[in-house]
Amino acid sequence: MVFGQVVIGPPGSGKTTYCNGMSQFLQLIGRKVAVINLDPANDSLPYECAVNIEDLIKLSDVMMEHSLGPNGGLVYCMDYLEKNIDWLQARLAPLLKDHYLLFDFPGQVELFSLHSNAKNVIKKLIKNLNLRLTAVHLVDAHLCSDPGKYVSALLLSLSTMLHLDLPHVNVLSKIDLIENYGRLAFNLDFYTDVQDLSYLQHHLDQDPRSAKYRKLTKELCGVIEDFGLVDFTTLDIQDKESVGNLVKLIDKTNGYIFAGMEASAVEFSKIAVGATDWDYYRVAAVQEKYMDDETLKFDD
Repeated sequence: MVFGQVVIGPPGSGKTTYCNGMSQFLQLIGRKVAVINLDPANDSLPYECAVNIEDLIKLSDVMMEHSLGPNGGLVYCMDYLEKNIDWLQARLAPLLKDHYLLFDFPGQVELFSLHSNAKNVIKKLIKNLNLRLTAVHLVDAHLCSDPGKYVSALLLSLSTMLHLDLPHVNVLSKIDLIENYGRLAFNLDFYTDVQDLSYLQHHLDQDPRSAKYRKLTKELCGVIEDFGLVDFTTLDIQDKESVGNLVKLIDKTNGYIFAGMEASAVEFSKIAVGATDWDYYRVAAVQEKYMDDETLKFDD
């Protein structure tokens, strides 16, 4: 059983930076990590990747050969990867014994909503390689400063959750930069817990660009609230405590905290309903040691 993360999110949300920082953090707490780059448009990688889709197909070559734009080229690349899934599985095989996997996916939304190729790649890997993956969906925290953009981010997050059959964690990335975009209309908890969205209506009406879409926005907010699925956790990739809290949450969703636990059903039940911090550090006590290490740093 192999554990890992599927890192997704719109362009500019910080997926590559996240994979770089997360891989460093996980290595510091004692895990062997392999980053798999499946974004053929990402030709400048800050991390050392164990598998790179550019060894199979390059976006620039596809665009030139087939006269496609960036979006069409990415769809073609994902289709090609799906048809050559054996190539990817063969390169992942040596990593399955003892590595934690980070999959860095492209940011184009249509790959996970309008097309099935990327979803099929994930499903085949899970089925054929017995993977336990969590989808980590990054959203730039600055969208909270604009009510209209925030509603759009909620709708995107909900759509992604419904299309991907995976445990799902929504993350407001770059939370350390949020004050650079102005003061928030509400406390941060309002945006992370996705509380009563009707309070956003007044602020939406102040913007002439969104006032004329008032009825549409109200209906969209109703859809989001009716499903009741979307909430966010926050992340500052440079802050070890912030990254550590996110790792704990992800480990709960994909079952990593229970990996290798040899216990009776009664003991398992006690742990499952116990205090969160106690559960986590009982299974992975080594993390607490490194969390207290003030020398932990991340590269830019």
